[in-house]
Amino acid sequence: MWCCGIRGAITAPTNDKESIIAATKELLDKMVRANGIEIEEIAAIFFTTSPDLNAEFPAAATRELGWTQQLALLCGHEMNVPNSLPRCVRILMLVNTEKKPEKIAHIYLGEAKNLLTNKATVSGGKK
Repeated sequence: MWCCGIRGAITAPTNDKESIIAATKELLDKMVRANGIEIEEIAAIFFTTSPDLNAEFPAAATRELGWTQQLALLCGHEMNVPNSLPRCVRILMLVNTEKKPEKIAHIYLGEAKNLLTNKATVSGGKK
């Protein structure tokens, strides 16, 4: 069994608790569904927000989804890079799976789809 990282990002319409939680829940749900993940297979989830989102911890969305088992969760802010995508929630989910990395579906929703046009920003790779 492998531990694979699944990336995802979404934008929240505003900096308030409801918007951050709703966006995060939508992204988590789509990441899990697209990859056929059972919650027990999740090793850890790292959440980051752009510096302009600070009204709520995005990890709180897992509790609203009913993910009450002992999940390792961590929140932080992205680097404050000039002209970066505002109101963005990013997720790195580490999952124990038999899937090969090339079979993993990374999910980008809303304005965060624009991150896919800049491979260096998304994956650390070269343009």
